[in-house]
Amino acid sequence: MPVQGEYMGMMLTIDDVDKENLEFFRFCAEGEFRLQRGRESGLLRYPPSTACPWTGDRDYDWIAVEAKGVVHSYGEVHHPIQPAFKEKVPYMILLVDLDVQKGKPTQQEALRVAGNLVTSDGKFAPIAAIKTVGIGSRVRMVYIKVVEGFAIPHWTVDENAVQPETPWRYPQE
Repeated sequence: MPVQGEYMGMMLTIDDVDKENLEFFRFCAEGEFRLQRGRESGLLRYPPSTACPWTGDRDYDWIAVEAKGVVHSYGEVHHPIQPAFKEKVPYMILLVDLDVQKGKPTQQEALRVAGNLVTSDGKFAPIAAIKTVGIGSRVRMVYIKVVEGFAIPHWTVDENAVQPETPWRYPQE
């Protein structure tokens, strides 16, 4: 049976045949960040998939990993396409390098997870917070519940981490 729920005025659906995403978002709903680790390659992967991108192996285990990392890139949205986000602008979308498995299988690779910048209680970050975050900022994951068994991962500033004195940001107008 598919999982369906409304999030900010949008109906989100994970079909029942999409077992990898059903599992991933169920773990998120339990407050756990789990990734698939290919049994043959021993490497973690994201996003969830049916086979290891390095070996094609379809056997994997779900491994709990620490959901912390550093901002690799970001975008600030000032003109939302989706009407439900109109009240949230500006908001920030982060691409985060997870701390786990950096530099594997090659030196330039990392597990990168996108998500919105939110406060620790899951609200979209205010403009004052957005202006302090940039490339190099340390963040941790928080989960926003959609329905039972389905939560979406987002990012918040990791208040326990040492932050860069001046994270790199695009020049402001």
